[in-house]
Amino acid sequence: VGTVQEVTILFSDIRSFTAFSEKIGARETVAMLNSYFSEMVDVVMNYGGILDKYIGDALMAIFGTPFKKPQDPDNAVGVANEMIVALRSYNARRKAEGHEAIDIGIGINTGEVVAGNIGSPKRMEYTVIGDGVNLASRLESATKYYGVKILISEFTYAKLKQVPLARELDLIRVQGKENPISVYDVLDFHTDESFPHLAGTLKSFEQGYKQYRKREWKDALKTFLEALALNPDDTPSQIYVKRCKHFLANPPADSWNGVWTMESK
Repeated sequence: VGTVQEVTILFSDIRSFTAFSEKIGARETVAMLNSYFSEMVDVVMNYGGILDKYIGDALMAIFGTPFKKPQDPDNAVGVANEMIVALRSYNARRKAEGHEAIDIGIGINTGEVVAGNIGSPKRMEYTVIGDGVNLASRLESATKYYGVKILISEFTYAKLKQVPLARELDLIRVQGKENPISVYDVLDFHTDESFPHLAGTLKSFEQGYKQYRKREWKDALKTFLEALALNPDDTPSQIYVKRCKHFLANPPADSWNGVWTMESK
């Protein structure tokens, strides 16, 4: 019997996996996935999450079923940060053995889902389905566009007991959904090496984002360029520089509400 429950769902997958697996061959692909998954599942378990399933190179974990805890959203975000940290060590070992590093993206959402044993009489498995799951998957996919590692929905962000190091990144409409949602880029896992001048870049980005939403394209452009001067590799700032230039040349209609529609799943 299915029940409606509020859970937090974490989706993660490996970037450019098809090309990567073709390059290294079947045997090494399976060996890599087994070692990679064993490391990542340990992180999920350490935070009380449940591994729901593997989908090829993707991993789906749930927090909040069958037992709900107030810190489920925090645990999911903690897992995401630790997965990126664990991946650093894992990639260092891969490189030492002469293998290519892998990259991952993670999406997290909190919402109501249907939980229960689903399948045929010959094979049932406990899982969760619904819009809440789909949104987590869409956010994971959107990490590629924004050039970030972890994206969480406004619904997860609102439920966090401890505020992570994060920035509001955009107001997006994902495929198949009418209502736009705010998304946040979580940054706790970064080091000075992986994100130089983090505090200053974030300060400029946040100011630029406010100006952008107010349609102050010229000021926003200047502020986003300040962010890029501190960290030229910050993809979100690069994206907003392009958008500001576009809107300066092609002002949007008065009905513009800052929503960015994601075309891909």
